[in-house]
Amino acid sequence: MSPRSDASESSQPRLGAIGWLRFAWRRLTSMPTALLLLLLLALAAIPGSLVPQRSSDPNGVTQYFENNPDWAPILDGLQLFDVYSSVWFSAIYVLLFVSLIGCIIPRILLHAKALRGAPPKTPSRLDRLPASRRWRSTADPEALLEKARKALAAGHYRVRRYDQGPRITVSAERGYLRETGNLVFHVALVGVLIAVAIGSTVTYYGQKIVVEGQTFANTLAAYDSFTPGSYFNADTSLDPFALTLDSFQVDYELENQNSLGDVTDYTASVTVTEDGTSREETLKVNQPLNISGADVYLMGNGYAPYLTVRNADGEVVFSDPVVFLPQDDYLTSLGVVKIPDTGQDEQIGMIGFFYPTQVTLSTGAYSSVFAGLVNPVLTVNVYVGDLGLDSGVPTSVYTLDTDGLTQLTGGDTGVDSLELTIGDTVDLPNGLGTLTLESVPRYISIEVREDPTQIWVLVFALLAVAGLLLSLFVSRRRMWVSVSARDAGAEVTVAGLARGDDPTLDSAVAALAARLGCPGDERPGSA
Repeated sequence: MSPRSDASESSQPRLGAIGWLRFAWRRLTSMPTALLLLLLLALAAIPGSLVPQRSSDPNGVTQYFENNPDWAPILDGLQLFDVYSSVWFSAIYVLLFVSLIGCIIPRILLHAKALRGAPPKTPSRLDRLPASRRWRSTADPEALLEKARKALAAGHYRVRRYDQGPRITVSAERGYLRETGNLVFHVALVGVLIAVAIGSTVTYYGQKIVVEGQTFANTLAAYDSFTPGSYFNADTSLDPFALTLDSFQVDYELENQNSLGDVTDYTASVTVTEDGTSREETLKVNQPLNISGADVYLMGNGYAPYLTVRNADGEVVFSDPVVFLPQDDYLTSLGVVKIPDTGQDEQIGMIGFFYPTQVTLSTGAYSSVFAGLVNPVLTVNVYVGDLGLDSGVPTSVYTLDTDGLTQLTGGDTGVDSLELTIGDTVDLPNGLGTLTLESVPRYISIEVREDPTQIWVLVFALLAVAGLLLSLFVSRRRMWVSVSARDAGAEVTVAGLARGDDPTLDSAVAALAARLGCPGDERPGSA
């Protein structure tokens, strides 16, 4: 190592703890760091759309653990089932917030100072600027300068006169809206972050399946699934209202052969009751209802065959519409019935397939070729045994664990599955009783969501767009006019300088020069 390098290294001061903190703060509050954190936040949100989240799909998380017993604990350790409340996502969110605040405040102060300040003094060598014109004029210098001042003021420039000996000049500047728009964009972005953060603590959303003729009351116990914010209070946050599904109408394409059978419209006719009064409303896809500040969305639909089961003594042991989950576009649907109290020794479970428009394939299997009720058929496989409902372990109403159960119909039993159409009653095997398909009402799946901050998110988003447009389309520009007295006249120079890209700068300089009497395209050195 040379003596010079030793001297150079020894002459560099140590940063120390305070110095390193200042260095870290400057790095964190720089615009490149803010952009990098914004990109990281977008990347960090990707797993939330690839992996089921506990906040929105707890059943999906449970299913993922069942299907992937090796990977699920690893992903859970990385908090990938709780992405948006994870430590690493929150850290990026907070750092982005701090970075933006640290970037914006100094720029706001500088911009405010610039707005209060005067345009800069006129440079001595205007002919070196990117756009300039120079010529000799016989007009009075004061008259020329006053004409230039008025022309620039009319163009919304801030104008200041500077007298520099025999040279009198006007300095003008405009385009402060560009930086204003830039700052509005960043402040609005911070506003969006704050609104989303606050919204995640006070909002709630829940899902509910409502069958035709049934009523949903906005109480916590009535929801099928419910996701509250951190500061949600069931006693004060849920406004009382009720929604009754009167009917659900689905329109199909019946003329165009290329899209025959496709759905053209969904219409749910509902009765809303709030504050002691009732009114009729229509709920459609992408046309939510606003009830007591909560938005009600139409999310899905299907069939809920109304089944009645009687035991061997003729007593009704089950009578209710059963939600069947669609398995294809033609609403071939799967449903489960669990009857723990049959009045006999054994519990009964059923797995059913519902075909709205049943046809028989060449293989002998059933299928549906249309989602409407043209030829509705229900097939049922019957099981007996312990349904596991008394074990204390939560189970899904949409699945039946057949392990440990005895299958009585369908499959390898040698007994055909029970088959019913609307109004049919069939005997259950082994003298267990009867099964009746009373009717086939439809159901809808709704989502109720209340977010008091969404209006602020919209406001800040619109402000961000407005600020971005200002920063993109407003040009920051400085213009100068210099008039130097000469024998029998004056030498006039007009020049301009853009802060950023400004393709119209040269034409603006030429236009101003023409108004001041420039005889032609007189460029620097042509006089």
